[in-house]
Amino acid sequence: MKTNKIGFIGGGNMASSLMSGLIASGHPSDQLWVSDINADTLSNLAATLNVHTSISNDEVINAVDVIVLAVKPQMLAEVAKNAAALVQQKKSLIVSIAAGINQNSLSQWLGMDTAIVRCMPNTPALVLTGATALHANRNVNTKQRNLAETILRSVGIALWVDNESELDAVTAVSGSGPAYYFLLMEAMEKTALELGLSAKTARLLIQQTALGAAKIALESTESPEQLRKRVTSPGGTTQQAIDTFTQGGFTELVSKALHAARDRSIEMSKQAENS
Repeated sequence: MKTNKIGFIGGGNMASSLMSGLIASGHPSDQLWVSDINADTLSNLAATLNVHTSISNDEVINAVDVIVLAVKPQMLAEVAKNAAALVQQKKSLIVSIAAGINQNSLSQWLGMDTAIVRCMPNTPALVLTGATALHANRNVNTKQRNLAETILRSVGIALWVDNESELDAVTAVSGSGPAYYFLLMEAMEKTALELGLSAKTARLLIQQTALGAAKIALESTESPEQLRKRVTSPGGTTQQAIDTFTQGGFTELVSKALHAARDRSIEMSKQAENS
């Protein structure tokens, strides 16, 4: 069976995680290529992952079947425009993990007949527990969809959305989501210190509690509401804390925050499209 040759333009943390995930899932390292402007980055990737490296994007594009665009969003227009002629010549599949760059912008830069899968991964992909949503344009065939999904599934779960506009909501929910949990953990840790716990004890208790709650939610068929009610005894300490959250407008604040993140994602896409 033919092993697909996968190339990464940009060798940062997310690209490194995807390559590590692919290798861990059995993809041969000698079928992976990466380009980057930073020689130290390339040297480190070659040493740790044993993948092909190059300072030339064209060299990588020439060598592979699928290209993962993993550069910073503000650099993507220049990179894509410079790669367009070769991408069109090779009819390459493009997988973009750049936040806020929609398929229309990518098509304008790369060519309107380019097969493009746009993805919204999140930072837990760095520890192989990511959550990624994908959307394919009309030029992507079934084989290419499966290939894109395989790449992103190597670092966690991968889900397809029917409409590209849903990726703005995904950005607000899972793309930015890890920071929300870190914010809650940060606030809990600060208060735990005020309550007399040591920093080491507070942090470990909070981290393990977050992990445990997530594990229960993942393994249960019950909704978060049902799970919350199961651990909230009427009149007890948990009920007192939940009531305090509710009285403070917790649900409304979460809604406002996610809408703000979604709206900013839409705004960023429009700015990129007009650049």
